Amino acid sequence: HAPLCPTDVSVPLPDSYSPRYVEAAWYSWWEKEGFFKPEYGRSAISEPNPLGVFMMCVPPPNVTGTLHLGHALTSAIQDALTRWHRMCGQTTLWNPGCDHAGIATQVVVERKLQRERGVGRLQMGRERFLHEVWRWKEEKGDRIYQQLRRLGASMDWDRACFTMDPKMCRAVTEAFVRLHEMGLIYRSTRLVNWSCALRSAISDIEVEKRELRGRTLLRVPGYEQPVEFGVLVAFAYPLEGAGPGSEVVVATTRPETMLGDAAVAVHPDDPRYQHLIGRRVVHPFTGQSLPIIMDAFVDPQFGTGAVKVTPAHDATDFDVGQRHQLPLLSIIGEDGRLLNVPPPFLGMRRFEARGAVVAALQRLGLFRGESENPMAVPICSRTQDVVEPLLCPQWFLRCAELARGASAAVRKGELRLRPPQHTRTWFAWMDNIRDWCISRQLWWGHRIPAYRVRGPNAGSPDGDGPWFCGRTEEEARNKAAKELGVRPESLSLEQDEDVLDTWFSSGLFPFSIFGWPEQSEELSVFYPGTLLETGHDILFFWVARMVMLALALTGKLPFREVYLHAIVRDAHGRKMSKSLGNVIDPLDVIEGISLQGLHQQLLNSNLDPAELERAREGQKRDFPNGIPECGTDALRFALCAYTAQGRDINLDVGRVLGYRHFCNKVWNGARFTLRALGPQYRPPPAMELRGRPGVAERWIRSRLSRAVAACGAALGRFDFPAATSAVHGFWLYDLCDVYLECVKPILARVSKGRAAAVRDALHCCMEGGLRLLAPFMPFVSEELWQRLPHAPPAPPSLCVCPYPQPET
Repeated sequence: HAPLCPTDVSVPLPDSYSPRYVEAAWYSWWEKEGFFKPEYGRSAISEPNPLGVFMMCVPPPNVTGTLHLGHALTSAIQDALTRWHRMCGQTTLWNPGCDHAGIATQVVVERKLQRERGVGRLQMGRERFLHEVWRWKEEKGDRIYQQLRRLGASMDWDRACFTMDPKMCRAVTEAFVRLHEMGLIYRSTRLVNWSCALRSAISDIEVEKRELRGRTLLRVPGYEQPVEFGVLVAFAYPLEGAGPGSEVVVATTRPETMLGDAAVAVHPDDPRYQHLIGRRVVHPFTGQSLPIIMDAFVDPQFGTGAVKVTPAHDATDFDVGQRHQLPLLSIIGEDGRLLNVPPPFLGMRRFEARGAVVAALQRLGLFRGESENPMAVPICSRTQDVVEPLLCPQWFLRCAELARGASAAVRKGELRLRPPQHTRTWFAWMDNIRDWCISRQLWWGHRIPAYRVRGPNAGSPDGDGPWFCGRTEEEARNKAAKELGVRPESLSLEQDEDVLDTWFSSGLFPFSIFGWPEQSEELSVFYPGTLLETGHDILFFWVARMVMLALALTGKLPFREVYLHAIVRDAHGRKMSKSLGNVIDPLDVIEGISLQGLHQQLLNSNLDPAELERAREGQKRDFPNGIPECGTDALRFALCAYTAQGRDINLDVGRVLGYRHFCNKVWNGARFTLRALGPQYRPPPAMELRGRPGVAERWIRSRLSRAVAACGAALGRFDFPAATSAVHGFWLYDLCDVYLECVKPILARVSKGRAAAVRDALHCCMEGGLRLLAPFMPFVSEELWQRLPHAPPAPPSLCVCPYPQPET
């Protein structure tokens, strides 16, 4: 097999291990030879395999993404599992893919156009803007794939799927129409998370809760001056029909929304307000009469015990409004400016109106003071805009029935979650699930296949008729004609401008990648998948939605098991965040970087100036000499070794460097072994020991067998620290530190009978140890394995070698 190799393995090993040298050429050769394809070594994927099928799809990374340690952890764990199952002889597929990332991509491209040409998407129009997005995607979209290759991810790249590929778009359209026909998708006017900067609804996962201890100034896009948050403003509502001084004092952190108040609420058991049952207050700016309502949601201990109710701009207030049939008055528009309010507030931007309302209350003598108030401010992670609850028509997916099926699958053991403590969270979320807002007011994404009837045959006075869904406009037209009792050609249809939430298409990923709804051979072989491995932070946003959509559309679970890994934090336990400047690029760990280089990355980031110096000091403290070159193998091994179930990972680069030294130890052990074997050595066909093996040979073989058993068992239960400990312990403490030192004098004395057994034992342990190491450290193990002599017939690569088995 040697002539196939991308490097000349006939030359002696260099004196010391160099990640740059070892990792240079192997990956492209693996990929070219097709070792990562499930067809490798088989006549067809449908050929029965008694050892079974292992299928896993990658959590599709963001097309705008760059590598971060979360990707590196995901890749290290998934590749270790994939390579292990492949070596165990199963038909193995790790399917790559990439997410179109509607919001993130649109923001990136629009900012680029604004910076380079001074135009935004609204000036360009939809068609021209989408042309620019596709052009950007063709230029930049492959970057994440190249980075995953750098991490050694053994994916079948010929099966890579982009969520905007034609077959994926067809699956999205089919899913939407089917779910609509099943009555699970509907259109309604409800409160949603709204980003005024994007002018779109956003999903919960795009909302970050920024905890404030009290009065805080935050920068908001579009505002020159910072905006104050964390302040509780108290003001009085005059009682209707009462004399001067008769009032109800309420408190709010959002005084601008009082312009949309529909009521004042108090707790029904609060003795302070029993006399106000049935009374009303007067709105000081509109003159409207607002009822005082009794509702148990009010916390009598908060503020004055009386709260304002703004049903159109607060989720809790919306529910109160529904219970008490209060009017819904929207006073903030999609662009963040005030509407449906009296002058001088009309047309003001929402946070400018905040100060104007407080000033007006002071002039009227209704201001009752303010105090600092710890609170959480919802921030759009894509734009850093403050999220506004907004009432607008959107498409929703009914989730209650789907959630019951997903819960039942876990309760029956048909779907296993690991670590098992996640099941409690799963049930709590499923039992309290809300309907999912699936529409977005974007241009980049899957346009919703819903059409509205326009014109004289719309069946309504204003010419805006009902909505009809279809796989094509013709199908929607025929549905509309049948329901309205008119000829199809007499109808004018207009497709919804909105697109679907990116998580909708991602939720179809386990089966859409195989051409669903077509019944392809791949779908029958690889669906349902075996395992879903991802971070626990997207358990609901992605994992739960995959389960719910798969059950609804295919009647099957998308996978049988879910392994949820922890979140990578910095060495001090802080969550890695761009806003803190403590994000570590895995390529910096792989290749090494100077302290000055780290500082330069901070300057090139969008870090808040106030945080910049703090982040620089943190880098000086953590990496006074920069980050040394550690290599991919050491990083992968360290991440797997850290992954104790249920605990987050505090990554200390010093530990990664320790595994780079371990690579060097393995390297030196291989150099010694190759010298000891000599150029004429040929291994026995069945890993037997020739000559006169001593106690040491029997002992080291038993240690290898023990490590093999321990590592295989640990990988089977996702115990990565135990697996890496077994491999590390065998190489370091058994083979290198003990056995190699033990046999050096034996080989030096040239005792032929014993030396033959020693050489066979050395070859056996080196070859078996490298196969044991391969799932975690694929590069250095391949480099060294290729240089060993092998009994024919030998596989061309360590990738496709059988995993070692313990001796009985």
